[in-house]
Amino acid sequence: MGGNEKDGYYCSICGGIPPDQIKIKKIAIDGKDTGIDRLDWIFADVANLHLTNDTMITDELVKRVLQFNYIPSKKMPEYREALLREFRMLGMPENKSRKK
Repeated sequence: MGGNEKDGYYCSICGGIPPDQIKIKKIAIDGKDTGIDRLDWIFADVANLHLTNDTMITDELVKRVLQFNYIPSKKMPEYREALLREFRMLGMPENKSRKK
């Protein structure tokens, strides 16, 4: 791994993200396990907003997921449903601090 904290780290072989820096969690979307990068961080970030409306929660989840991941437009309803389901299943505490 090359780089530093100031400029960021990169793989010294391929120049991409170092494998130990990838934070991907798999969730079932439309019956298929799908990897979402930084999902734990996203869930904690949205929980800190203290939202109670499912539509608002889902909108925030999708907005943050799109910062790090691609969501096919044809699959957006399935992603929305799966993200809210996983968020609710984890019972995210509203006062949990955001982790990097």
